[in-house]
Amino acid sequence: MERAVVQIALFGLLVASANTLADKDDWDIYSFHINSTVSSRYATTIITSRVANRMNDPKEIEFHVRIPKNAFISKFRMLIDGQFYDGVVKGKERAEQQYAEAVSLGQSAGIVSSVGRTMEEFKTSVTLAAHKKVTFELTYEELLKRRLGKYELQIHARPMQPVKDFKVDVYINEKAGINFMEVKGGLSTKALANAITRTHVDKQAWVYFYPTEDQQKTCDSCGEQGMNGDLVIVYDVNRNPSLGDIKKSDGYFVHHFAPLNLVSIPKNVVFVIDQSGSMHGKKIQQTRIALIHILSDLLEEDHFGLITFDSAVFHWKRELVQATRENLESAKKFAREIVQRGATDISKAVLEGAHMLNAHPRAGSASLLILLTDGDPTSGETNPEVIQSNVRRAIADKFPLYCLGFGFDVNLKFLEKMSLQNNGVARRIYEDSDADLQLTGFYNEVATPLLTDVTMIYNGGANLTQTNFTQFYNGSEIVVAGQITDNDIATFTPQVVAISRNRRVTFSDTNAAVDPEGPASDGSVQRVWAYLTVKQLLEKELVLSGPEKENAKKEALELSLKYNFVTPFTSMVVTKPQGENTDVLHKPGEGKKQARNQWGHHHRRKFSPPSRALTRKQHKSLFGMSGFRSSPADIPQVESLSRDAYVGSGRRGMSEGSGITAIDSLHQAQDFMVHQDLLDYGRINIRPTIVSPRATDAPLSHRFLQKAENLSLPLCFDVTGKVQLKLVHHPNGELFVNGQLDSVANGGFRNITILLKTDLRVEITADVIVLVEGQRMSVLAGDHPITVGSLTVIRRDKEIDVAVGDTRMLILIHKENGKEFLWPILRQRPLDDDISGILALKPVVYEEVQQSPSTRLTIKGQDYDAARASAVDYSINRSPTHDCWLMSVESALQRSLDDFIVT
Repeated sequence: MERAVVQIALFGLLVASANTLADKDDWDIYSFHINSTVSSRYATTIITSRVANRMNDPKEIEFHVRIPKNAFISKFRMLIDGQFYDGVVKGKERAEQQYAEAVSLGQSAGIVSSVGRTMEEFKTSVTLAAHKKVTFELTYEELLKRRLGKYELQIHARPMQPVKDFKVDVYINEKAGINFMEVKGGLSTKALANAITRTHVDKQAWVYFYPTEDQQKTCDSCGEQGMNGDLVIVYDVNRNPSLGDIKKSDGYFVHHFAPLNLVSIPKNVVFVIDQSGSMHGKKIQQTRIALIHILSDLLEEDHFGLITFDSAVFHWKRELVQATRENLESAKKFAREIVQRGATDISKAVLEGAHMLNAHPRAGSASLLILLTDGDPTSGETNPEVIQSNVRRAIADKFPLYCLGFGFDVNLKFLEKMSLQNNGVARRIYEDSDADLQLTGFYNEVATPLLTDVTMIYNGGANLTQTNFTQFYNGSEIVVAGQITDNDIATFTPQVVAISRNRRVTFSDTNAAVDPEGPASDGSVQRVWAYLTVKQLLEKELVLSGPEKENAKKEALELSLKYNFVTPFTSMVVTKPQGENTDVLHKPGEGKKQARNQWGHHHRRKFSPPSRALTRKQHKSLFGMSGFRSSPADIPQVESLSRDAYVGSGRRGMSEGSGITAIDSLHQAQDFMVHQDLLDYGRINIRPTIVSPRATDAPLSHRFLQKAENLSLPLCFDVTGKVQLKLVHHPNGELFVNGQLDSVANGGFRNITILLKTDLRVEITADVIVLVEGQRMSVLAGDHPITVGSLTVIRRDKEIDVAVGDTRMLILIHKENGKEFLWPILRQRPLDDDISGILALKPVVYEEVQQSPSTRLTIKGQDYDAARASAVDYSINRSPTHDCWLMSVESALQRSLDDFIVT
């Protein structure tokens, strides 16, 4: 019988599918997390997914990942039965030997391809034993590039099924300060928008995306198979008007240069447009639309020329002309009449464009040449190397050449090399409905030159990345990294020299401090240097020839191996458990078409490995918490039960497929199955303890933060005593969440109680989670999601995730002075918004009306006293400290604290 192959794929997020439709109880993606940290525009993303084989037989599980094309994979590992299997980066030639051996034996080897416009795909597989779990962990790194005044961090999600424990956490830390931040993309629309939480405080920002299973079916391109779309975090940083932002660490530095208040430079631009026969249909239509739009954006101080070509070259005018209204209307008429015909003489057309720019130089202006073509040279000079040599000689480093390749028939490597030889870039234009927007979008990136002949100077610096740039455009950024000689900041002096219109300008700031990292450096600045150096060596290798080409390749290979980057010169060899073949993962080149895959259907699974006994600490925590008071006779003894003793069972009130069952006594364990992560205590006499609302052993104070609109300073207020607070009350959803403050000064909550409807209750402490249904009690002790009706509870390392319908909470576990406490966050409000409680408070709007001798804030027309203070933000794992306006609790809440106390 042919063995079924189950595929697990990851598209920036995890994707599960099957080549053949397998039994519905075969596998389960029970957890998927993506965590991205951005520091000084350098993003490190870690993707962790956990998968279980539900079958009684071993299954081959394939793992796919899609990452940005601009990124390098730097780590991959699998965890099976407590054993890590790590991927190792090797030179491609060494790795190819293992790859060839695997193929010759008919075994599966690593498959790699480009996927879409901005992503590429890696794949490996592992055979997983029956009833075993595997954890995949992948890390990739990328330097975010500034375009049109913003950075974009893209996360692509196509899980192909709703995933119960699914979350995305993004943390951005920019020493220059974050100017703005927003979340875009298809996954930020409709009901999914409610699953996004954003926090932005000065230099730091956090984005959390915690969609429920139901929400994962509700975006524009989502359905029963889950999400399919992008989550894009867009932001920019505050700008130094002169030298820019310089960060130093461990003897390395990175300099981000994008000064403010520069005057734009008039430009001379020639458009060279392919009108050969292959441009027929939608291509030529979209080219006309884009060209007319671009002509409309030219300023009157600009000069321009327009050439079309097939096997011959056609001029709108033979010289550059000023962008007057009359000339622009004439050029638009010419553009509307462009029709496809003939062959493709790229060489003659580009040389004619270069001649036009060389024949009409203008002092104080910036020139650029833009080529759009969809094919290879088929007429006139057709030898790519000869064309590149002739073009390079004609341009002679006087202006950049930008090449746009339309579709997949174009030879993009030819265009890339020709662009790089002439200080430009090449970009593919995809044959989609928005091709005209792609064309105009690229033009907008180079439409406003601000500086020319830019030279970055670093006295006391060594091993620098590129320091000379032909032009600097509005909305872009120049990034240079290097080493600081002898790590001596005192002798390190950065300076930038450039031309602005007709004058030479110098950017330097003798008072500017090179911002060092703290003592706990993560080495990110050094990795930025390595990343940039490898990227630029790859470009040099494409352009150079002979010994210089080989030297660039050798240096790029050495750095890739040192920093564990998967690049075009390296591959990752994926080590597997003994007895399995080794996979080799390569980084693909641009231009490979996406491989077509057929995906199967997916189902949630039930899994029942052995339960575990409570630890002494959990036992004490459980029966010592408020709300429970039991005599020793009421507490049953808990035994550790073997897997072999289990058989399936269900019980009324538990959702089918949830894996949650109950037993009346431990003596029945031989006949009934207990959920892997639940210890069932049978029937226990539970008598609630009435908690005094203000009972406290000492006047302890807990400080709370309340967000403010429009990036204003948050408010903060103190709550004194071990009171029990109303956290979230949602009557329409029959959900009530209360929290008992602890006895730790400036701590958090000792325990949190969740009441759902009339018969379901969850008690949570830092040590244990208790699920109570009527008089039945079970204990959650593992990381597998538990579902009962509309309630899902997920226990992670230092957090607990609770989802009820369209409401989602996260409870973080913090530790201060050796004591653990809880801090709850409302990640997602219910759609009907019929909600109250401390966590349900909306951002406040206030106005500062007096700053001396004391500050007063106006809220809803009333003035209140406030003092500048600080508070720890426990709603974030890192627990940062923020400045805030300290007010009385009644002033901040706009009502009495008694309204938030549970009696």
